[in-house]
Amino acid sequence: MKIVFFGTPEFAIPSLDRLIADGHEVAAVVTMPDKIAGRGHKLIQSDVKKYALEHDIPVLQPEKLRDPEFLDRLRALGAELFVVIAFRMLPEVVWAMPPRGTFNLHAALLPKFRGAAPINRAIMAGETETGVTTFFLNHEIDMGSIIDQRSIPILPEDNVGTVYDKLMALGADMVSETVSSLEAGTVTPRPQPEGEFIPAPKIFKEDCQIHWSDPAEKIHNQVRGLSPYPAAFSSLTDIQDRHMDVKIFRTALTGIPVEDTAPGSVRVGRDSLSVACGDSWIEILELQPAGKKRMDIRAFLLGYHPLTFHE
Repeated sequence: MKIVFFGTPEFAIPSLDRLIADGHEVAAVVTMPDKIAGRGHKLIQSDVKKYALEHDIPVLQPEKLRDPEFLDRLRALGAELFVVIAFRMLPEVVWAMPPRGTFNLHAALLPKFRGAAPINRAIMAGETETGVTTFFLNHEIDMGSIIDQRSIPILPEDNVGTVYDKLMALGADMVSETVSSLEAGTVTPRPQPEGEFIPAPKIFKEDCQIHWSDPAEKIHNQVRGLSPYPAAFSSLTDIQDRHMDVKIFRTALTGIPVEDTAPGSVRVGRDSLSVACGDSWIEILELQPAGKKRMDIRAFLLGYHPLTFHE
């Protein structure tokens, strides 16, 4: 099948690679324009663009998706199907163009976790299951009719990094199967069920700040849902009255009630650091002080003696 692929980040690459391996003709990829970043003000290409250039696939990078020149080039490709993964909202003039339609791969079990950060938000919410969904695009974000879904468990030891990798691989399988079903004419799309919608908005800095008065389990899930990137953070003061911000990457629930201890108070052992939360103590296992490398708690305690964490 002749396909145009829309995508930008690393998450989309295994699916693009699978389409090529399956023998489909990827006529072009559409990705975000290059960005200027870093101290050297260098142009940064998207992961999908880098892959496309390495495989001699034409690349389109429109600033505006309704630009007449872009639309003419898109029509001229004569693609039967558009596949979208981690791109931006498409106008109807684009998604209605191919005869077999346009479908999106979303990293959640829709209608749960519609939005830009479904993996983060699912883990932060304490979900024990997630998955991927393919659905046809329509006028509303992440609200089109479902083509297919696959689920996986979120394990207690998982964080956003491990679940991201699992869903990236699972998503490639789903994209391959969805294209095969569309080609065979066996797809029966179904409307998304009502009443199960959970939003998954973009992660902002305030989502990353830890509030120690929250329950320990909520903080634990916050850390998991933001590790390794962008990472939950807090501020601490040590016994030498040094103040610093720290990113926290890994924690463990202790189940030990805090009783009359103020949130943010610490207990320091020889190789352990526990912090009082709203209901119980949580153990910090891995963190990164500002300007330093990421380290386990034993290495951290060689150089610091925390006195209290605070917001």
